[in-house]
Amino acid sequence: MMLSEIEVLREEIDKIDSKLLQLLNERSKIALAIGEIKKKYNLPVYDPEREKKIIEKLIKENTGPLENNAIIRLFERIIDEARRLERIRAKGD
Repeated sequence: MMLSEIEVLREEIDKIDSKLLQLLNERSKIALAIGEIKKKYNLPVYDPEREKKIIEKLIKENTGPLENNAIIRLFERIIDEARRLERIRAKGD
């Protein structure tokens, strides 16, 4: 009985993971589009003020159970990967 309950919950996690993957890829596509505009106007890839605003907004919206420090770490990584992708794409053109 306990094992089947765990399996049901794991299936839910798998579905959420698939959605997260889709959303992260959508976010990355938009970040790349922004990167193209930055390149066109010779703007820097790194915008610390924008990143600070993103984190502040997410912390305000956070209702848990993830702690704010976890949100900060997760989104710093997501933003860092988007920035890395922008730099790779900019070098490739």
